[in-house]
Amino acid sequence: MENEISSISIPPHVLKFLNNHFKTREDLSKASSISIELKRSRADTDRNLTTLHRNLSHLFDQWVSRSNALEPTFNRLDFKFHDMDSKGMRRILGEELPMLAKEVRRIETVRAYAETALRLEALVGDLEDEVFSVLGRNVANVFTLNATKDFLWKQDKLLRAVKIINSIEDIVAFIIKSKSQWFRLLKSVDARVDKSLVSLRLQAISDHRALLTSLGWPPPLTSEPDRDKGSELPNPLVVMHGDKRDRYSRSFLSLCALQHLQTRREERRLGLVRNKDCYKLGLWAIDELVSPIASRVERHFLRWFDRPKFTFALVYKITKDFAPGIDDVLQPMIDEARLVGYSAKEAWVSSMVKMLSTFLAKRMFPVLYERYQEKKQKREAGNSWLHLIDLIIAFDKQMQTLASMGTTIFVRESLESGGTLRDLSVLSIFCDRLEWLKHWAKIELKDALEKLKLELENKSPGQSIAKPTPVIAEAVIKTMQSMMDRCQTLPVNLLRVEFIRLSACRFLWNFFNIMLQRCAETEFGAGHAEDNAIMQVCASINAARYCESVIREWNEDINYLEMRIVELDSNAGMEKDLDGNCYFFWDEIKFLMKFETDWLGEIMSDLLRQFDMQSRVYIQNKEQWGWWDLEDSALNAVIGDDNLTITSEFVEALDSLRDRLRMLEGYLNLTDFLDLWRSVAEGLDHFIFSSIVIKAPCFSEIGIAQFSVDMRALFLVFHPFCSRPEAFFPCIRNSLKLLEMNSEDVKHLQSLLSQGGHILEHLRRYGIVYISPNEAEKIVKSRNFTV
Repeated sequence: MENEISSISIPPHVLKFLNNHFKTREDLSKASSISIELKRSRADTDRNLTTLHRNLSHLFDQWVSRSNALEPTFNRLDFKFHDMDSKGMRRILGEELPMLAKEVRRIETVRAYAETALRLEALVGDLEDEVFSVLGRNVANVFTLNATKDFLWKQDKLLRAVKIINSIEDIVAFIIKSKSQWFRLLKSVDARVDKSLVSLRLQAISDHRALLTSLGWPPPLTSEPDRDKGSELPNPLVVMHGDKRDRYSRSFLSLCALQHLQTRREERRLGLVRNKDCYKLGLWAIDELVSPIASRVERHFLRWFDRPKFTFALVYKITKDFAPGIDDVLQPMIDEARLVGYSAKEAWVSSMVKMLSTFLAKRMFPVLYERYQEKKQKREAGNSWLHLIDLIIAFDKQMQTLASMGTTIFVRESLESGGTLRDLSVLSIFCDRLEWLKHWAKIELKDALEKLKLELENKSPGQSIAKPTPVIAEAVIKTMQSMMDRCQTLPVNLLRVEFIRLSACRFLWNFFNIMLQRCAETEFGAGHAEDNAIMQVCASINAARYCESVIREWNEDINYLEMRIVELDSNAGMEKDLDGNCYFFWDEIKFLMKFETDWLGEIMSDLLRQFDMQSRVYIQNKEQWGWWDLEDSALNAVIGDDNLTITSEFVEALDSLRDRLRMLEGYLNLTDFLDLWRSVAEGLDHFIFSSIVIKAPCFSEIGIAQFSVDMRALFLVFHPFCSRPEAFFPCIRNSLKLLEMNSEDVKHLQSLLSQGGHILEHLRRYGIVYISPNEAEKIVKSRNFTV
């Protein structure tokens, strides 16, 4: 029997079934019940199969019936397609199908809009429910046993509301990116969320203030900043432990979460990305630490109105004493809130700076501004204003140093590189009051002009001409630098530009006008200038040269380059000077260059006029160059032995020129004197060449020898200033080469010039470079080789 069973092929699933149900001999007793169950299952399967066959037949019959009914329709449609002309096909493809696609897209957009609106409505509804719950329960004292559960419950509700708003922001960000046309939906959602967020913030701040009061904040503050300088103020935040610390931490984190959410929404509306450009130091939770301090110390500030140094000293002491404890206690909470880039110490310093700024803007500056308008109090109010600015500048540096100690890299690098942050500068009050900034610049300018006036009255021309740094110019630059330094903690570059233009630049232009006036008072028209007049002009030129050198260095400074870029951007619609407009002090540089050139030209013109007057007889005596009074032997002796002396009519002009150049060398700075004597040499070169060489009817051998002696004497006048002065008299030097040629060279050169062609090349062979061919031909024709 077993052999027969083994020879029968049993399907695997049946074999598995038998193995599962008949594992032992005792299982054989179940065979009858299993058989009954199998028969019942088979009957059910057969019944289901019959039903399936019947349904399939019915569905097939329906399909055939519908197919037969649709066949005429398809035939008609096929006929219409075949009957359509090209114009009808273009209408379907070009108009009807695009319209259909557009309608489908519209329906899809409506569906997406409805789904998004419903989702936002649900979230906003949940948010409003959470806000209603938070506002409906007040906690008088969070440290009582009865209020503990209420406090924790409110904090959980508040954080849940924050989470909901973040979810709303995610959806809104997606809409802005891909569905910007849904602006009405965004406007509606923003309005409702803003209302809820304001309520949450007010409630959270109210609860936080109650918590601070329960902690004993603020502690007693010293009323006299000069007392107990060595003792630090007590800090209640440092001594809180257990439940107090836990509740304060929860409240702190809630405010941080709300602020982070508020910042996210503001950046989204402004289209910003959180980076260094939109960096802010303030934290609401730390502002709440400063608020009660401000109310306590204001009465002391008012009492010290005429002694503001006490006000600054007290604020700095409070800030410095509490900074370490605040950093130790609150920084871990900020890190737990994942507020990347925020520092507890920086936020604390920033909030204290804003507290003092608010007091000064409301209480002190308006009073001083009004006092300055009264004539009797103008000087006193101006001095008080400047004194207050001095205190602010020193205070800003102290606070920025305190904030940069062991804080975030960005703030530290910004301050070390000369930058500033609005929240760390009391001068930020001028950001919102431009009229105060202009008033400050006006007072600075007036004070600087008074100091300049005293400086000018105390300095004689001789004292103001010192080289290389004129005393007056040095004082002007130092004053100007001080004015510009005083605005460096202004947090906005455009305000620095405005202040510098209204104060330092105007001060410099006033000095320019003084230099112009003093130079204009000199008299060059009389044919000569007195030593004092020359000294006055040289002093002004030296001052201009020194100012130019310093201002050029300023122009290369990155801070002034950045300010110039900001200035150009703000005046984008105005006409710009394209020549050098990237320099902040370009107009001043242009004036100084023109001033130096003009007045060096005046000195040079005066020197040349004097030379012309003193050498007039010498210049006008054209016949002297063609004399032949000596025998050949005497002539050769004179020329060969260098027995000729300088023409007497030429000596006075050379002596006067030498003396005045030596005087100018002592008065002028090296750079301008170098330009001056070279310009004088160039002028004399053209003057003598055009007045003697070109106009002389003829040159004899002795005349040439005499002219050579006189010219070498002229060269010697300039020898103290360079080793080869003749190099600066090219026309005279070339003229001497032509005049000193022998007769054969002259005839050869004349022959070459008469042939035309490459005339310049012919002249270069003889070393003639600075004289034109016509002039060279005229000179060689003036040679007289007859006895």
